[in-house]
Amino acid sequence: MPKYYFEDFKVGETIEMGRRLVDRDEVVRFAKEFDPQPFHVDEAAAKESFFGGLIASGWHTVGMVMRMMCDNYLLDSASLGSPGVDHVKWLQPVRPGDTIRAMRTVLEARTSKSKPDIGIVKSRWAVYNQNDELVMTMEGYGMFRVRNPQSES
Repeated sequence: MPKYYFEDFKVGETIEMGRRLVDRDEVVRFAKEFDPQPFHVDEAAAKESFFGGLIASGWHTVGMVMRMMCDNYLLDSASLGSPGVDHVKWLQPVRPGDTIRAMRTVLEARTSKSKPDIGIVKSRWAVYNQNDELVMTMEGYGMFRVRNPQSES
């Protein structure tokens, strides 16, 4: 039985979804597979780059936040997936050894007009490093089963 349904996502609610240490070997492994730019995979090249050192791929950062989302609420929810993400912004480099934390704020929540047993939740995720610097933001949607569809209008 899921713990979280559409009704549990309140507009304006902000929660912390956890923290994660950014591991150097994971940064390189992910980048070699999916984003093999030199500043993600080669420490010497990264040192000579604009970034001055190795950094995580932005897509890896998205993946780490996705894991936080799953661990914090999605795996305990009546999730029906997502129709998409509107915005992803990488604002500061994420480096091996950083500890990132993610916050979720519910921006909108409505039931589907054509399927009243499905609720659509728009969220903003803000990701900070250990120095409380904002490193990434995302906005997107999740679909969740409505706990009591007959009571929604």
